Amino acid sequence: MTSECPTCLSSDLAWLLSQAHYTLANEVTAAIEPLGVTMREFQVLKTAVQGSYTQRDLAELVGLDKTTMVATIDDLERAGLAARRPSETDRRARVISVTPAGKRKVAQGRDVVERVQQSVLNSLPAAQREGFLEGLGHLVSERLSAPQVECKRPVRRRRAA
Repeated sequence: MTSECPTCLSSDLAWLLSQAHYTLANEVTAAIEPLGVTMREFQVLKTAVQGSYTQRDLAELVGLDKTTMVATIDDLERAGLAARRPSETDRRARVISVTPAGKRKVAQGRDVVERVQQSVLNSLPAAQREGFLEGLGHLVSERLSAPQVECKRPVRRRRAA
């Protein structure tokens, strides 16, 4: 279903990003479902495969709270996609390693996500695609990397499950 952007919100960056996130997250979640992992599990695996991260590090990188991260790693371990191992530098911490099956899942997931992203980006004129990604990447890594102000009623961070 295509819906029209209300004129009063057509230049509201927060609303536009929220709408784009909601629709894209649902599309990617549906596309990745046949792989037997959730979007959150895929994001954790995809990040964990890049280095040696503790659960806490991964939670911060991916944007998950501690409880959600523990449950996610539990599910990934049960599925044979990840394993906890003791940290060499902190006996209380656990480093998350991605199993060979998990690495295969990451490769499959990357292909699926790439197809969806290309489909979405192809709806933009070719000349705008690279600039759009660069600009959004810059905002997310700089000015929009973290809230700049204290908020009495913080916005709850929604994640694709």
